[in-house]
Amino acid sequence: MKILIADDHELFRDGLRHVLGQLGEQLTIVEACDYGDLFAVARSGSDFDLVLLDLTMPGAEWAEGLRQIKEILPGTPIIVLSAADDRRHVLQAVNMGASGFIPKSSPSRVMLSALRLVLSGGVYLPPALIEPQGPGGDSFNPVATEQAISFLTPRQREVLALLGQGKSNKEIARSLELAEGTVKLHVTAILKALGVNNRTRAVVAASQMGLNETEV
Repeated sequence: MKILIADDHELFRDGLRHVLGQLGEQLTIVEACDYGDLFAVARSGSDFDLVLLDLTMPGAEWAEGLRQIKEILPGTPIIVLSAADDRRHVLQAVNMGASGFIPKSSPSRVMLSALRLVLSGGVYLPPALIEPQGPGGDSFNPVATEQAISFLTPRQREVLALLGQGKSNKEIARSLELAEGTVKLHVTAILKALGVNNRTRAVVAASQMGLNETEV
């Protein structure tokens, strides 16, 4: 397994290497200390299994940095690691295709579970940061979401609830005793019904509609 860590604080990178060592995998860890370094390393090889990205690094605004790394490594899941746990950043990162958002204040146990979840094809988002907001908040329009969910079949609602727990297609297939290909078809239909373009956004929708608790 090959993981790219991008963070401008050497002490945090050292701590993260220690956490990653507990995954029990044979790891190759590559490091970058700013966005320029990150882009250069990413372009030098596309065989990364995971990118762990600190938002606030020198070299680029974070949204532009995330956009560029998504373009360079389009098939690689990216987990945002940030000391800032502003839910607006979480939702913006989700909209841009991040597969997870882990506050740096998270205990190592939570971080490990989140990493395993994303590596298995799932999604991790901190539950407290995707709860529904009041008027003027950054959440989905609840009425529109309820209407969209009303068009889903009972089986698709079950799939959405498990999506909301961050589970991968393989885990959903096992839980519901379905073929993985069938789960993929359900997920495609759910994304279309909700008007979203990735499963991470569907996780937010499921959580905000109270279909589940997103936990690790």
